[in-house]
Amino acid sequence: MSLSADEYREHLRSTADRNGFDFGDIVLPREAKVPVDALHLNYLDWGTAGQPPILFLHGGSLTAHTWDMCCLALRDAFHCVALDQRGHGDSDWPAELDYSVAAQKGDIKGFADRLGWTRFALVGMSMGGLNGLAFAEAYPQRVTALVMVDIGPDAHRPGSSRIRDFVNDVAEPGPLQAIIDRALEFNPRRDPEMLRRSLMHNLRQQPDGNWAWKYDRRRYEFMDREAFRQERRALADGLAKVACPTLVVRGAQSDVFHEEDAERLMRRLPMGRLVTIERAGHTVQGDNPKDLAAELRRFLGAS
Repeated sequence: MSLSADEYREHLRSTADRNGFDFGDIVLPREAKVPVDALHLNYLDWGTAGQPPILFLHGGSLTAHTWDMCCLALRDAFHCVALDQRGHGDSDWPAELDYSVAAQKGDIKGFADRLGWTRFALVGMSMGGLNGLAFAEAYPQRVTALVMVDIGPDAHRPGSSRIRDFVNDVAEPGPLQAIIDRALEFNPRRDPEMLRRSLMHNLRQQPDGNWAWKYDRRRYEFMDREAFRQERRALADGLAKVACPTLVVRGAQSDVFHEEDAERLMRRLPMGRLVTIERAGHTVQGDNPKDLAAELRRFLGAS
């Protein structure tokens, strides 16, 4: 973690205030790693074990910390755990560069097995939503509820290219302020100071003083795009296998997941529901975490 405990607590407090939350005392998560096959996967455990478990999966190039506000908001009623998926955050990078949906589905199973979770809810955004869907199709008996945030298996929109362009633009290590400025240009909805502190979870300072991202850019450089398209088609063909209530979440200003994408996905799911979060783009949990957390509590509490 690039923030000290005091800085992290202050970041959570100020971010909560800005988003209209009132948490009282700010609790920090326990951070740990577990071995899953050849990798060590890092995760944040927000406590309250014994409550219904939820596993949160971030999007590509993000980390488990993207879910901080939602986990703080829900930890009174759920056991919230957020995972750094392979090649992201403080989890290991696979030596063989395997970032397939199948490999990440296996990570979810191995991680849940390590925690002793036989049944749990899955909340995934973008890449994490596809990985969660893959797990729910393969192991329907283990998933109590599924939430897919701003993603579907057959959504292909210009916003996806915009994200790839941003990732490529900031790929090389550089001065912290330059990275922050580029991130603000990419997502002007964010408060500059809040964004700076949030980015510290996803950046690591280099010996020369520059800063580098905590994700494996090779995931994009060496991706077999045709194989990935085939995996997405298989996910779309397998939607009928999802045996749990599923909430499809769309950011109202998203340029990645359009309204027709969300409605089509909701209709094809056996127990699909749809909600649109106002004042949010693709990264719903960062743009409007309060409204998203309220929808998650309503959905997961009823599932």
